[in-house]
Amino acid sequence: MKRNLTNLFTVLGGLFLSSLAFAQEGTAAATTMGGGGLVAVGSALAIGLAALGGTMGQGRAAGAALSGIARNPTAADKVFTPMIIALALIEFQAIMGFIIAYILSGKV
Repeated sequence: MKRNLTNLFTVLGGLFLSSLAFAQEGTAAATTMGGGGLVAVGSALAIGLAALGGTMGQGRAAGAALSGIARNPTAADKVFTPMIIALALIEFQAIMGFIIAYILSGKV
C-alpha cells in the first residue's frame, strides 16, 4: 500500500509540478487555453511522463538485474551487458520525451 501511495505521489508530482518549468508571464491571449495553452499543457505532460516512465523503467530494470545476480552470482557477466543496453534505451526514450517537450514549448 505504501509503495502504491509513493507511486501515486510520483505521478502527480511529475504531472503537475513539471508545468511550473513553463510558467512565465505573457499576454492574455497566450495564457488562454485557445492559442498556445494546450501546447504548453502537452509539453508539460511530455516532460512529466518521460521522467516518470524513465525512472520507473530504470528502477525496475536495475532491480531485476540485481535480483538475478543475487540468485546466481556466476551469471553477473551475462546479465550486466544487456542491463546496460536496456538502461541506455530507457534513457534514450526519456531524452526523446524531453526533446519533444522542448519543441512543443517553442510553439507556445
